[in-house]
Amino acid sequence: MKKETQQFSYEIYTSVDELPAEDAALVLKARAITKNAYAPYSHFNVGAAALLNNGAIVTGTNQENAAYPVGICAERVLLSTAATLFPDMPLQTMAISYHNEKGDNSHPVSPCGVCRQSLLEYEDRVHQPIRLILSGLTGDIYVIQRASQLLPLSFGKGDLK
Repeated sequence: MKKETQQFSYEIYTSVDELPAEDAALVLKARAITKNAYAPYSHFNVGAAALLNNGAIVTGTNQENAAYPVGICAERVLLSTAATLFPDMPLQTMAISYHNEKGDNSHPVSPCGVCRQSLLEYEDRVHQPIRLILSGLTGDIYVIQRASQLLPLSFGKGDLK
């Protein structure tokens, strides 16, 4: 038997004020855009804002519907928008935040499994890692150097060959 260990490190900031200005601006944009989410079922509004290599900022919010839980997460709305407006343009950094209308908003939340897969595929597609900044409306902020770190032992296009 052989045993393997996978782990990664990430940075923790105690407030948006500690972040570099460019990162702070993305977090504030992600927090603000949560108001545009359509989440009448979960009451969990998610906003994402990303800086692309060309300097453009793209945003996305989660969009639910009556066939709940069918809907689309903010991260995938953002990736779809970026891919449509700027085909094959890499994302440098994506900030993700949320407003939980039913509870606490003071800790970072991580993308769901489907979004992790989508982020991994986007990184692979444009040949560049996507740096993630995760936050709530207040509290600690996590900075992860590449989205693929959230999906160890991932399944990708190489597995289909």
